[in-house]
Amino acid sequence: MTNLNAFKTLLIGILPVGSVFFAYTAAAQNTSELGIGIGGLSYKGELSPNYQFRNNRPALTAFYRKDISGPVTLRAGLMGGMLRADDRNVRGTNGNTPPLAAYRDANMKGSLLELSGGVEYNFFDYHNRRDKVHFTPYVFIGLAGFYANTETASTTQPQLNQKSSLVSLAIPAGLGFKYALSEHWNLGLEAGARKTFTDNLDHVDGKSRGQNDLVGNSHDQDWYFHNGISVSYTFYKIRCPDKSQEKGKKKD
Repeated sequence: MTNLNAFKTLLIGILPVGSVFFAYTAAAQNTSELGIGIGGLSYKGELSPNYQFRNNRPALTAFYRKDISGPVTLRAGLMGGMLRADDRNVRGTNGNTPPLAAYRDANMKGSLLELSGGVEYNFFDYHNRRDKVHFTPYVFIGLAGFYANTETASTTQPQLNQKSSLVSLAIPAGLGFKYALSEHWNLGLEAGARKTFTDNLDHVDGKSRGQNDLVGNSHDQDWYFHNGISVSYTFYKIRCPDKSQEKGKKKD
């Protein structure tokens, strides 16, 4: 299954859950979270056709979550990290560098800053201290804007030697795990993919630009991935009783 088909499958699987989101919005919650995290950022494109864990570079995150119901959480996040890829790290079926990667012999490095918003679906109400379950797996989907500043260099294709920045959009989706360490402190694990709408993270887009059309794929777009661990603090809002309801009770 290709990454694009896997992404579509994930979206199709989440859509039925989305119909449940709105059924719970009336039961507004009184909890929110503020957290930070550390993890890895990785890229997939011409210089890394498949996800490669070795390409992970440090990434930091900061986020805010607002529970609008037991299962549904809205969140906003900021992430910054490094990007890296190298044709020499790509391995073919025989364990050697594929001919195209060897011919291109390019590498890419740079940084990325992402601002995102999205929706999480929690399978358990892990904030409810009266329950024995203080953890939950979750899935998420959203929309992100990102700024990337990357540099590509090649020993055999000088037209690929470029350095520039771009601003574009991406669709984040993935899954995670939350665990309530105490009434206020939480631990989280998350892994997600970002489907971008550009093929220029690595400056190899496969379009006619000298010999660039021979060393790139014009029918594919770049992706980037994030995985990490986080810690967050939960805030509880205490609701004051409705005065009109109190007066009604006194009259009774």
